[in-house]
Amino acid sequence: MNLKPLGKRVVIKKVEAQEKTKSGIVLPGQVKEQPQVATVVAVGDEDLGVKIGDRIVFSKFSGTEIKIDDVEYTILDEDALLAIIE
Repeated sequence: MNLKPLGKRVVIKKVEAQEKTKSGIVLPGQVKEQPQVATVVAVGDEDLGVKIGDRIVFSKFSGTEIKIDDVEYTILDEDALLAIIE
């Protein structure tokens, strides 16, 4: 991927949504909840407090989704970043 976000934005790749519930019920594609956990793949401004490879939690329904080389990414503003998973 050759994508560099501008300003205080990051590019993330979402973690796949679970296909089974804890009780073992298999969920169809439409019912799966959108993940709010992702891995940072590019950072625009180095002062954001996150770096490439960090796992983060982000706001639901935020960002702009794009597809590059058949891989889906999301571009998020700094305000959509909620936490780093350590």
